[in-house]
Amino acid sequence: MLARINRNYVPAYWDDFFNDRFYKHINTSTGQMHSPAVNVIEDEKGYRIEVAVPGVSKKDFNLELDNDVLTISTEKKESKKDQQNNFLRREFNFESFKRSFQLPDTVDQESIQASHEAGILTVNLPKREEVVQKAPKQIEVQ
Repeated sequence: MLARINRNYVPAYWDDFFNDRFYKHINTSTGQMHSPAVNVIEDEKGYRIEVAVPGVSKKDFNLELDNDVLTISTEKKESKKDQQNNFLRREFNFESFKRSFQLPDTVDQESIQASHEAGILTVNLPKREEVVQKAPKQIEVQ
């Protein structure tokens, strides 16, 4: 015998309670690891990695280069304490992420620079001088 859900007795929002969107919302709101949006751009002079990290201070970033792997990570901890009369409330917030990028041999690892502005971390990865392609040159026949 099949059981049918009678919408008169079981509200439709219960369906939303048990679907994946509900659990994804819980995981992101409790401070689980998440990966921010990342853009990787290449031009003739090098590569640029842009990471969207609103609300993260530049002091919270850790950039590490190890064996041609660039790892960008953050760890942000907050603790709020509110005490009134006999009531105590504490809220903890913990956010972190970690992204790693395998760098090509063409990157000049000694010249890597990073900056943070308006919620965007920008990492500039210049190409080594010997691999930078020069613009095509027109040679005139005489």
